[in-house]
Amino acid sequence: MSTLAHTMMTAARSADSGLAGPGDLDRYPYAEAAAGRVGASVWDGSDPELGRVGRRAAGSRGRGLHGQLVQQLGQMIVSGDLGADRPLVPEEIGQRFEVSRTVVRESLRVLEAKGLVSARPNVGTRVRPVSDWNLLDPDIIEWRAFGPQRDNQRRELSELRWTIEPLAARLAAGHGREDVQQRLGDMVEIMGHAMSQGDALTFSRADAEFHSLLIQLAGNRMLEHLSGIVSAALQVSGSPVTGCDRPNESSLAHHGRIVDALATGDAAAAEAAMRQLLTVHPDVERVVPAPREH
Repeated sequence: MSTLAHTMMTAARSADSGLAGPGDLDRYPYAEAAAGRVGASVWDGSDPELGRVGRRAAGSRGRGLHGQLVQQLGQMIVSGDLGADRPLVPEEIGQRFEVSRTVVRESLRVLEAKGLVSARPNVGTRVRPVSDWNLLDPDIIEWRAFGPQRDNQRRELSELRWTIEPLAARLAAGHGREDVQQRLGDMVEIMGHAMSQGDALTFSRADAEFHSLLIQLAGNRMLEHLSGIVSAALQVSGSPVTGCDRPNESSLAHHGRIVDALATGDAAAAEAAMRQLLTVHPDVERVVPAPREH
């Protein structure tokens, strides 16, 4: 095994990043927080413990009060606990979650940047409709993926990957970046070793880096800007939506075929291998994203 593979394997075992490996969603911090949510009534004071952001560990992922409040309010908005056009009174939020006015103000600014709320003079801060949300924001992707819209979110992510990644693989075959191609090969090696060791965390990390590197290799800056979406999709996959969701020989083989196609400059083969990789497992009802009736 290469030095890079050994280093990545060691780092993955020792780090506590909160990243969910395939099949590990029950231990994902957001899943813990979501499990504790009891619905819209918590805003009205039926559960005094839920609002104490400073005392909640679940879902915070090491964030301070500001980050925890963003997480809490974001979850409530995306889940529908706080409906569209609902007024958000800073004083009420501060009392409800036992945080300062400064923390509330900073948190609402973050949510406004994500398109979840709007603040206007003489109107106040209100929840915005879904059509205004930045649905490509990694936090919103995560919140949707573990909320009531989880099925729609995962379907949409899968369809988006089908648009982005086969094209990226085709374009990457035209760029002879041997250093990046070598690293892609290293990622496949790491994934293979991790799979043999039953190390889902290392596998998922190497998988995420593989797809990010491939998009970078495509040489299209607009595609590269979307690489974060692919990473988010890989992290929130809790069901067998694509061949990347579970470590298996088939998934590993398709990754290897992509690397081989890139090495020979075979754009068509690289694109075909990526489409095969993104094909869903046979035990899932719908294998490939299909056109929907309008």
